[in-house]
Amino acid sequence: MGYNSLSGKRVIITGGASGIGRAAVERFVAEGAKVAVWDVKKYEGAKQVFYTQCNVAHPDDVALAMQTTLEAFGGVDVLINNAGITRDASFLKMTNEQWQEVLEVNLSGVFHCCKVVTPHLVSQNSGSVINTSSVVGLYGNYGQANYAAAKSGLIAFTKTLARELGRYNIRVNVVAPGFIATDMVSTVPEKVLQKLRERVPLGRLGTAEEVAGIYAFLASDEAKFITGTVISVDGGMTI
Repeated sequence: MGYNSLSGKRVIITGGASGIGRAAVERFVAEGAKVAVWDVKKYEGAKQVFYTQCNVAHPDDVALAMQTTLEAFGGVDVLINNAGITRDASFLKMTNEQWQEVLEVNLSGVFHCCKVVTPHLVSQNSGSVINTSSVVGLYGNYGQANYAAAKSGLIAFTKTLARELGRYNIRVNVVAPGFIATDMVSTVPEKVLQKLRERVPLGRLGTAEEVAGIYAFLASDEAKFITGTVISVDGGMTI
């Protein structure tokens, strides 16, 4: 946005140590926000970022992360639930552990974070929650029954929170990325990447920075009349 529209906002970004989350951290810092990263991985980047080691699947970790963030920032204005994992396997081969681990991080983790953050947003009668789903949550994907179920459930969860929390001037939205060029994708064979590009009308993979830009928009006052919405960042793949 280019004019520090997020200046002074206190922002929590889960999974901010790498990939889309890291791009979001850099964007929000550039826009003048105060950023707290909650991640199991160590964050190594902008010195002004407040980092707390946190596994969002563990409620005790989340509660402690919230306590330390409040001590550092005095409050919170924006929560971006970006943390997520994959444990891919075809359904017939998927183990109970693969199913449970993905649901615990990608869906229950969002619940845990929202439970500790939203009471503070309610008390100040303002705030923005941004949840990260996926095009897989809209259309499914072979070998990702666990991931698709979690990301689809996250959309319904978001819409419900948007209805319940709107009276407190809290906006809750979903971003659904498509194929994004991150470190995880860099391990995919070129032939597979080419097939992915061919499925995208714009003919390329997206960038983490492009998703971060949507986070920034939804967190800003420019989006103050947008809630309960799913924004796909997928190059037209879901047309």
